[in-house]
Amino acid sequence: MTGAEILPAEAAGIEDGKAGLSFGKFERSAGFLLRIAQLTAFERMFAELKGADVKIGEFTILLAIAENPGVRQGAMADVLKIKWSNMTKLVRSLEGRGLVQRFVPPQDRRSVELRLTEEGRKLLEAFSPLMFEADRRALPMLSDEEHGHFLALLRKVSGWPPL
Repeated sequence: MTGAEILPAEAAGIEDGKAGLSFGKFERSAGFLLRIAQLTAFERMFAELKGADVKIGEFTILLAIAENPGVRQGAMADVLKIKWSNMTKLVRSLEGRGLVQRFVPPQDRRSVELRLTEEGRKLLEAFSPLMFEADRRALPMLSDEEHGHFLALLRKVSGWPPL
């Protein structure tokens, strides 16, 4: 998607994103606005990444495994706030596609450690530039400085340390 393409709200003449609707005090709700901002960003990213070999959630898992070889599946599910059963399905799907390997460590047979396969590494390397470019283009209304501040605030709210 290029900056010239029209998104659904803009196509309907909804320039302010609210279609003239009022949400009263809820418009000052951080949770509500975070959710609307998330959906706005994802809508734009999905449009750009349409037809890609990997979904945003799958990319997140692959990137986390690449950055943390041997990460425990449950620990990653907890950090990403994904139900363990859903994480298991996602990992099995990635494993079935030959992108991830699961290992049960002999010292703790109840846990599962994850590693990328060579195929998973190749897909991640090929897809990373597209994903990160789409992520930045998803918020064109923010200047680079505003984007940096926004990321810093999101990290703080998420309980993550500053970069």
